[in-house]
Amino acid sequence: MTRRKAALALFALSVGGFGIGLTEFVIAGLLTEVGTDLGVTISQAGHLVGVYALAVVPGALLITPFLMRRPPKYALAVLLAFFVVGNLLSAWAPTYEVMLAGRIVAALAHGGYFGIGAVLAASLVPPSKRASAVAALFAGLTIANVLGVPAGALVGQQYGWRVVFWIISALGLIALAGLIALVPKTEPERDQLPVAQQFKALARPQVLASLLTTALVFGGMFGVFTYIEPLLREVTGYSATAIPWLLVIFGAGLFAGNILGGKAADRNADNAVLVLSILLPIVILALGAVAGMPVPVAIGLFLLGLVGFATVPGLQARVMRHAQGAATLASATNIAAFNLGNTIGVSLAGAAIAAGYGLISPTVVGAGLTLAGLGLIVVARVSARRKTALTQPTSTI
Repeated sequence: MTRRKAALALFALSVGGFGIGLTEFVIAGLLTEVGTDLGVTISQAGHLVGVYALAVVPGALLITPFLMRRPPKYALAVLLAFFVVGNLLSAWAPTYEVMLAGRIVAALAHGGYFGIGAVLAASLVPPSKRASAVAALFAGLTIANVLGVPAGALVGQQYGWRVVFWIISALGLIALAGLIALVPKTEPERDQLPVAQQFKALARPQVLASLLTTALVFGGMFGVFTYIEPLLREVTGYSATAIPWLLVIFGAGLFAGNILGGKAADRNADNAVLVLSILLPIVILALGAVAGMPVPVAIGLFLLGLVGFATVPGLQARVMRHAQGAATLASATNIAAFNLGNTIGVSLAGAAIAAGYGLISPTVVGAGLTLAGLGLIVVARVSARRKTALTQPTSTI
């Protein structure tokens, strides 16, 4: 495949990633409008965020195995169909229950799309560029945070929240057309293990360490980010009108981190993950330490996004490499771990606030979770080196 065709295919894949990322996160900026329209409390409307994250897990573990033996292009088309149907349900939803169902249907596409898409993206480029290709797929997700979420909130406030979901549904159809036109038809992985053995492969020590690290790292990061708005207003002293611009700064960090993380992982994925896992708790603790200082907090937000999301390509490449024969399922499961970690991190950070430890306490919780992830990666590296040393033949004199 020529470089130009590969770039177009990766762009088409990233458009789908943008739509899926927008579906997951835009609802957070529309909770008041959604809750008022559907006649539910803000707390009940908030479940539309948490339920989506949880529904990613069964989607990744149950739907992906049925699709991964099909050509990746076909599998991704099916998943985009789930995405479109789910968002159409959300846009139309006459009741809260229908809206909840729409969120679940859309979420079923999430893990499989990024899991199968990551393997497909890596297959389109030379081995030395595979992590960057995975980063290109996730670029759509980061752009959704930088531009899509603020724009979606603005459109929802001006024209109604349903318009946002009609637009996202149309975006899904555009992504599907781009997939059909620009992504080549390739065969599924030839060396796939039987499905039962693939699930066993997820329990391999190195694979399990990568999955748990993903959950802990992103649980820590998003546990902090979820409660950043009240911290910025009540501790730092920013006005409400400044918050969207600060979120754009965070999103810009996500975008830059995704690109830089892909390049670093192309050189050495294990080293990239280790270094970034060391830096992330430092950044989170520093953010808490400067919470009362407007300019340092803005810088800390950018660094939180940059360092946190720079780990994505390395962790995704690592889990795919160690899950030989089950790379697609492991890739999708890693996305599920990402969302499950978010749920855990948000719950623990919220519990710390509810216990009276203050709005800075999520930074302590987040740092603790990311340090646990760092510990897992260190143990995994030591274990891998020890195993390699034991299997290498010793020379005799």
